[in-house]
Amino acid sequence: GPGEEILQRFLLPVSECTMALESALDDLRRDPWPVPTDKRPARATGCALSVAASLLDLACPRRGARVMLFTGGPCTSGPGAVVSRMKTEDMRSHQDLAKNAEPLHKPACDFYASLARKRGGGAGGGEKTSSVAGAGTPTVHIVDVFACSLDQIGMLEMRELVEATGGLMVLGDSFGQSVFKESLRRVFRRYPDEVPQDGGQMMMAFGGTLEVLTSREFKISGAIGPVSSLNRKGPNVSDLETGKGGTNAWSLGGLDANTTIALYFDVTNPGTTPLPENKRRFIQFLTKYQHSNGRTRLRATTLCGPWHNVAPGAAPASAPPGHAPQGAAGPNDGPVKMSFDQEAAAVLTARLAVHRTESEDVADVLRWVDRSLIRMCSKFADYRPDDPNSFRLAQNFSLFPQFMFHLRRSQFLQLFNSSPDEACYYRYTLSREHVTNSLVMIQPTLLSYSFNGPPAPALLDAQSVRADVILLLDTFFHVVVFHGETVAAWREQRYHEQEEHASFRNLLEAPQTDAQMIMDSRFPVPRYIVCDQHKSEARFLMAKLNPSVTHNTQGEGGGAQVSCDAE
Repeated sequence: GPGEEILQRFLLPVSECTMALESALDDLRRDPWPVPTDKRPARATGCALSVAASLLDLACPRRGARVMLFTGGPCTSGPGAVVSRMKTEDMRSHQDLAKNAEPLHKPACDFYASLARKRGGGAGGGEKTSSVAGAGTPTVHIVDVFACSLDQIGMLEMRELVEATGGLMVLGDSFGQSVFKESLRRVFRRYPDEVPQDGGQMMMAFGGTLEVLTSREFKISGAIGPVSSLNRKGPNVSDLETGKGGTNAWSLGGLDANTTIALYFDVTNPGTTPLPENKRRFIQFLTKYQHSNGRTRLRATTLCGPWHNVAPGAAPASAPPGHAPQGAAGPNDGPVKMSFDQEAAAVLTARLAVHRTESEDVADVLRWVDRSLIRMCSKFADYRPDDPNSFRLAQNFSLFPQFMFHLRRSQFLQLFNSSPDEACYYRYTLSREHVTNSLVMIQPTLLSYSFNGPPAPALLDAQSVRADVILLLDTFFHVVVFHGETVAAWREQRYHEQEEHASFRNLLEAPQTDAQMIMDSRFPVPRYIVCDQHKSEARFLMAKLNPSVTHNTQGEGGGAQVSCDAE
């Protein structure tokens, strides 16, 4: 058939074409055709993606495969172009997108979305896929984008294609950086040989689908993450849509160990009709995927738990002393309070906020985050009206306001100093990572190393910057080792090379060892930065700190001054 002919002409196993492939790569040279100084290079990225995807569709229509795009600049020619070749025309900015002043943006988005729908017919969900032939079939071909450029490349326009196929996004400055090299290497990681059944197989899966079944008391509202709707209706599908809703099944495309989907539910049982005391809720997740060895696997995960009924007619006034008489949690809300997971709630709120930025102004999303936090505190906090000092949150709620504070000032909701491509990359990564990694993105971790004791967590505050300490900052996308002024001076004088200063040598090595452990287990590989106080690269740390020390403060507690607009 045509598929076999294409396989023989263009696609072969690595074992059969290693020498030819290596020879072709070695012979690659820079395009000698001159490019006028007032024009950008001609790149037909959209056409190349379309050809590569079509080859896979014909050659292996039901087998897992990846299309990997390596690009160093924007598409300027043919379908999918995001900017013209003339350098007099700038790449689109956030302001251009807000004013709909970029004529190439929507056509490019539509082109890449059409490629996504061809992969399996399930991309985009809703109205876009209902009229596409083959809608409702899972995606088996993944599209990854590795972009290394100081300029934008059109990642924003390609997002729907990558998201619908469960692909990967990697953004770097150049192909010579470890961010690209190590990230590409980790895509092809294999299970250790001693792992039963999977030993030696690649750690990737294709054609993933997720179906959610629930008991009658609640329904599925939608999902947020690298998914596309399969448009499968059912009695447990809510009319209230959140994210990609209107279905109880989604195509996941590519899967790996860190792929995480956020699911949102709607409790449909009316509050006026309490459930029986021993009534339990049930949720079942059916995850089906094609393993890298070619076999199809189905994993069923079933969860159950009790429902909690608020006693009818329970008045807030009967709450213990210290509760607010208006809108506070009553004494029967104890089980709800004790079961609250503030880390998962923070990530779910962050994903929903990021999803709302696609259709709402960022200022409106920030107000929604504030109102959500206020409603939560007024419901579950202990306080007396008009007495701020009486405000108390239970231990399992205490960090949630802190997460929301950092979410408001994060790169996910603050577009200052980031391009549309960077904002898209950050938001897509947040939408697919698990809770631990997502929390690091929302609220970076900061460790302080000193002679006074073992490494200790430090506040993300200017007060934490001191001359005699080393700080290790992990923002997920960057890992920064920051040396205080005194520590940097001692290092420049090579005290760590002297035997009598072995403790100082150990102090210098400890954060670097911990930074390497962080980077070894992460994808994409974060950018590693070693900097000194008052040097240019210290900005990566200072930008994440709360500016509690400025030139207007007395500086009684020490710390480094942070210049900001508020001064």
